Amino acid sequence: MGPTMIRTLHFPDGIDVHSFLRDYWQQRPLLMRQALPGIANPLPPEELAGLACEPEIESRLIQEQGDSPWQVRQGPFEETDFTSLPASHWTLLVQDVDKHLPAAAELLEHFAFIPRWRLDDLMISYAADRGSVGPHLDAYDVFLVQTLGQRRWRISTRPYGDADLLPGLDIKVLRHFDSEQEWLLEPGDVLYLPPGIAHWGIAEGPCMTCSVGFRSPSQRELAAGWLQTVLDNSSEQHRYRDPRGLAPALGGEIPATAIAEVRALLEELCHWQDDALAGWFGQFITEPKPQLEPLPADPELTPQELAAGLSSGERLVVHPYARLAYVVAAAEGGQLFADGQAFTLERLAPWVAQLCDRQPLSGSGLSADDQPLLLELYNQGSLLWEHEADELLD
Repeated sequence: MGPTMIRTLHFPDGIDVHSFLRDYWQQRPLLMRQALPGIANPLPPEELAGLACEPEIESRLIQEQGDSPWQVRQGPFEETDFTSLPASHWTLLVQDVDKHLPAAAELLEHFAFIPRWRLDDLMISYAADRGSVGPHLDAYDVFLVQTLGQRRWRISTRPYGDADLLPGLDIKVLRHFDSEQEWLLEPGDVLYLPPGIAHWGIAEGPCMTCSVGFRSPSQRELAAGWLQTVLDNSSEQHRYRDPRGLAPALGGEIPATAIAEVRALLEELCHWQDDALAGWFGQFITEPKPQLEPLPADPELTPQELAAGLSSGERLVVHPYARLAYVVAAAEGGQLFADGQAFTLERLAPWVAQLCDRQPLSGSGLSADDQPLLLELYNQGSLLWEHEADELLD
């Protein structure tokens, strides 16, 4: 399967995709002036506020001034919530805009040189003059794309911990911030920040910023998900057994042989081969957010309807909420993961990569053997007919 043609960024002189990934990705910040020249703002501020009024969309309104500093209000909002705001020092943030707005999803294509399974969402913020969410740290990689107005970014590379946070707030704001560098970003400019770099963006006049964030699960998150799967596959019948020829007891002493038996039980449960670990991780990383889980088809599509649709030229597309990925296994096979479900493939057909790249899929090149899996993906909600996706986003 050949690489997909992608749109990318205009990197600074002397830097390309390969050197960016080698020298900057997850290592150090990079300011890219006019990385997206002539970029169109995905939506006007009024439409962003309209999204924030929808109950299924995650949004926040942060005011730096008021009864208490850095006051956070969670959406959904009413129109009156916006008409009563002051002239400055507030910010509206809306998550997962790419799941609801095609123009926002198209912006993500410029960052497709990062594996798609790493992508989390596109958050769009609108800030009134002097609006900000305070100096803070993120635990993930982010590209900050200026699409309207100007925002001044300050960064600090020194380490910060929980003790550096202002207490009693609903957001994590640093008590002190030692600015090392600052830049004023204008539409088309992009600032890349790796995890753990403290930053503070302050609007200079009304502005909008698109934040392209990438999933970076913590060790704790991975352990919680993995251990839950381990528990699900454990047995009540497989229990601790004393070694043969048990020696007479010596009071409350736990002998080394008992510890060895416990270790063997746990190691047997937790020792996974790479293919089993890949299978678990693929399901873990494609699990959709609870509020963005695609619904199963109702009524279900029949095999005859799927075949007829593909034959007539209809195309299948990935549901805007769906998350897909795949792994390559031995020989020609592999696994496809869709919204937390795993599907074993004896043959890794080209359409698997095509769907995971979120490209429309026509009947051309498909075999009859491919259709049962496509039918299952459609009926679980991961796929739609192209016209259904258009109607969903209208």
